[in-house]
Amino acid sequence: MSLESVKKFFAEKAPDITVMESPTSSATVALAAESFGVEPARIAKTLSLRVGERVVLIVASGTARMDNKKVKAAFGGKPKMLGLDEVADITGHEVGGVCPFGLKTPLPIYCDVSLKAFDVVLPAAGSTHSAVRIAPQRLAELTAAEWVDVCQAAVAPADPQELHI
Repeated sequence: MSLESVKKFFAEKAPDITVMESPTSSATVALAAESFGVEPARIAKTLSLRVGERVVLIVASGTARMDNKKVKAAFGGKPKMLGLDEVADITGHEVGGVCPFGLKTPLPIYCDVSLKAFDVVLPAAGSTHSAVRIAPQRLAELTAAEWVDVCQAAVAPADPQELHI
């Protein structure tokens, strides 16, 4: 059902985008990166949160970590991850396949600025074995997402010239 709702979403709104299916699980960032041959940061993970009475979806780079203080500042309340059953009931997607496309219930979608580091990202496509390749800006446009900064800043790699080995 969920994979089908995502395929229907793209057939109607972006027929040029193909849902890719993998014989191996893509239920986690690491598995998705391996299944689709990209680095983990290019996987666009979708976080399902409750902030007060609101449920929101935040799409972020696979290696970005949510910053609770930034989320609280952006949404006016303390974020709480939805439980497994709640996620499937509200989004129509099982955990490991949650994405902002083909949702059972219309929800506010937010894209974290961590996605802007990439020309193409790979969010799930409604199942634990599927994904799509899409530009972050297009993802935001197709889902009417708002851009937010709610993840911790990535730690820059050390400059090798500063390392005294």
